Amino acid sequence: MSVDAVTHLNFRGDARAALTFYQSVFGGEAVMVTYKDAGNVQEPSEADQVMWGQVAAGNGFRVMAYDVPSRLPWNQGENAFFISLRGETPEEITTYWEKLTDGATVLQPLGPAQWAPLYGMLKDRFGVTWVLDVVVEYDGS
Repeated sequence: MSVDAVTHLNFRGDARAALTFYQSVFGGEAVMVTYKDAGNVQEPSEADQVMWGQVAAGNGFRVMAYDVPSRLPWNQGENAFFISLRGETPEEITTYWEKLTDGATVLQPLGPAQWAPLYGMLKDRFGVTWVLDVVVEYDGS
């Protein structure tokens, strides 16, 4: 089993530009999935914004980012990042989830999502927001 902790940056419309910039700095591959790509458009003006994005480089650099939808609160100083914990199996992620929920506020219960077999979000007892999911390949189709 293997698990990665990755910094997940939150933006309001600038995720694509940020990921493109980080790719130019660190190299690697950038992948960006829009709300439209994922079939998750709730506000038409945000359809082309990044719902999930990442830059991963062979040198070990990895960062994730997304555009916080306008229906959710966002303040760059208060909600600027998440820690994204991605695992290979549902059992692995469920084990971490159960431990992290001790004293936490669950923001999105752990369960199936359109883009992953398991996904959940919580704010731990220290005020750190975690997103946990089971890794799946994105085929872009």
